[in-house]
Amino acid sequence: MTTVVAIAPSRGTSERAGLLVAGIVLATLTEAIASTVLSLGRGDIIGDTYATPDEFAWLDVGYTTLKLIGFMAVPWLISRINPLSLIIAATLAMGTACGIAAVTFRLDLLVALRMVQGFSGATLLVSGQTVIFLAYPRSRQPVLQALFAMGSVVAPGTIAPALQGWLLDSQSWTWIFFSIVPVALAAVGLLLIADGPMPARTARRPFDWVGFSLVSVALSCFTYVFSQGSRWDWFEEPRILWLAVIGVAALLTFLGQQVLAKGQGLLDFTLFKSDDFLFAFIVSFVAGAALFGSAFLIPSFAVAVLAFTPTDAGQLLLPSGVLFVGALLIAAFLMQVRRVPPFATVPFGILMIMVAMWMLSGSTSESGADDMMAAILLRGFGLGFLFLSITLIAFSNLDSRNLASGIGLFNTGRQLGGLAGVAALQTLIDHNVAGNVAVLGANVTAGGHAVIDRLTATTAMLAAKGMDAAAASRAATSLLGRAVTGQSTVIAFDTAFNAVALLFVFAAPVLVAIKIGIARYAEVRAARLLETQGRAHDPQSGVEPDGRSGAIPFFAEVSERAENGPQNNDHAQREERSDDSDNNDVAVAFSVS
Repeated sequence: MTTVVAIAPSRGTSERAGLLVAGIVLATLTEAIASTVLSLGRGDIIGDTYATPDEFAWLDVGYTTLKLIGFMAVPWLISRINPLSLIIAATLAMGTACGIAAVTFRLDLLVALRMVQGFSGATLLVSGQTVIFLAYPRSRQPVLQALFAMGSVVAPGTIAPALQGWLLDSQSWTWIFFSIVPVALAAVGLLLIADGPMPARTARRPFDWVGFSLVSVALSCFTYVFSQGSRWDWFEEPRILWLAVIGVAALLTFLGQQVLAKGQGLLDFTLFKSDDFLFAFIVSFVAGAALFGSAFLIPSFAVAVLAFTPTDAGQLLLPSGVLFVGALLIAAFLMQVRRVPPFATVPFGILMIMVAMWMLSGSTSESGADDMMAAILLRGFGLGFLFLSITLIAFSNLDSRNLASGIGLFNTGRQLGGLAGVAALQTLIDHNVAGNVAVLGANVTAGGHAVIDRLTATTAMLAAKGMDAAAASRAATSLLGRAVTGQSTVIAFDTAFNAVALLFVFAAPVLVAIKIGIARYAEVRAARLLETQGRAHDPQSGVEPDGRSGAIPFFAEVSERAENGPQNNDHAQREERSDDSDNNDVAVAFSVS
């Protein structure tokens, strides 16, 4: 028996629908601030909590691990709980955890609070983006996803570091957590008076505890390996080696268990039937490495080499946020108004990021913010074009049955790509600094005329300042050593900037080949499906399979329905709503077998 259930439109006005988007953007802003709090406040937090570097690392590992686990678990929660209620609960949890973190110096409690913040942040990102896709028709998604990206992508890379740097210099690191509380309260207030999409009643399936445990082990191991591998010289440390082996084994076991679960597991394999999602999921690893890697390199170079204060380092990326937002809006206009396909802006984004990283590779110890600004602005412009495009490519063709799962899996790929990118760059810098010091030091010989002149001039300058001759000579030698190390660090960072640019040089042809391969496989699969349906066609029905462009999607849809049975397809019904209607409410009809 099939029961048709109609969901009535919500009673809110377009103003309340606008409040929904504003509330979601503010909620994701809390995650943006919390996710980057350790980047500039590391030294201050270590000093106040009396933690060793290894103990402090758990603040970062705990947050990232629970965030990745949340990306995998939240889609199941959305199937059981109203997504809007889930966003409100996660925002309150984030605000509460940050408020408590601001008043405690206990390291164990801070680690637990960071884990709460990580899971809450994953809930906000997945639930927020899911609600926006469900609440509005597909034709409006470019602008709406651009607005969502301002809180989820732009803020962590530009606004949050600037705010944190100013708070560190003017107040203390606790004020970073305090600043999240009013933002969370404002977001909750807007969401309480906003109207969201009413959840669809779908067949409930039990939670896959076995799969959840396996993927949690795998993600925990990978997070620790990527975060701490460079510090422990990777597989030279048995702990890192064993965690890597356990992580790979847990991941392979998880994938096998999901195949045996036959659609009842944690991972939704129907996502990969969408060629666009499959391609975007692969791209998410490269995009995450570029975003997180460049966001790590630029402030690190400013602090370690240029001796910027936290405020100056945070404000260095702030102007690029304006270009980032501008690129998002331009891309949204082109896609929504001019009907430009999302794939069209991807090459521009990649090219701009490559050129920006190449420009930064020429930085020196004498560079300033003005010297780096052109490249930083170009990077922001390129990221705007890239991220909106891959977002729309990934999710536009998913329906409500697997939309949340797709968003969670895409974010998992982007986060893991970012972890791998930062780990690779950190390792590259560490190894290059040591190698450069050895090479430069070998050419700084005691009997060289340039070395003697440098030491003599420095010793005379220090002696003129009141230092005795012996101490001035030792200090001059020490300063020369620091100059060699500093120049070695500059060269290492320049190499890292070039590595990000070369990432796209090697990745772009591979991605193009993957896209062509996926497209050709889709054509072969559609042709076989068309042939199968043509053979099974009843000539008395009056409908003959032809070669028109609409025939293949039609037969593909028929085949999917035949495989999956009568399922909820409200995403397609949402597309039938008028794009010119001012009513942003959701009216969904679906079938439950």
